[in-house]
Amino acid sequence: MELLEKTINRFEAGSRGKLFEDLYVKAFPKFARFASNRNASFLDAKDIFHDALVIYYEKCLEPGFEVHTSQEAYVVGIAKHLWIRKFHRDRQQVSIDTVEEKIAIPPDYFPDAREVRLLTLLEQSGKRCMDLLRKFYYEKTPLRQIASALGYRTEHSATVQKYKCIGKLREAIKTQAINYEDFH
Repeated sequence: MELLEKTINRFEAGSRGKLFEDLYVKAFPKFARFASNRNASFLDAKDIFHDALVIYYEKCLEPGFEVHTSQEAYVVGIAKHLWIRKFHRDRQQVSIDTVEEKIAIPPDYFPDAREVRLLTLLEQSGKRCMDLLRKFYYEKTPLRQIASALGYRTEHSATVQKYKCIGKLREAIKTQAINYEDFH
């Protein structure tokens, strides 16, 4: 209690600078060691400690405020608490640079010009043809399953429709003067 009254009197007497200098010299090395052991940078440790000093100053101006330990232990305690809060907050955030390093776009992510041309032709042939050809050629689905999934009566009907779709593609390629070599 007596220490607190002296502290408040020193604040009021205008010798705040000396009080903060003394606290800084005594308490900062202890907190800096604590922060360093937890991989905090020196600048982060200084910022947090300065915040702790401001909080301590504001607390001392409150009526009825008592420090039950030494001033330096109290300030170091505030600084540790602030560092732990910052650590938990920062742990939940992820740096964009870190994420960018981990994300790799596969080389075939963006279709090349040939694939774009083929996709355009497939779209022109219609959704039903596109679905049938995708299931048959890319998903390797048996024609029996394709027939039931797309509503054809028989496997033979699905086969006939597949050849009609391929015929549409060939016709589109001819009318647009595209060579077979453009796709290989």
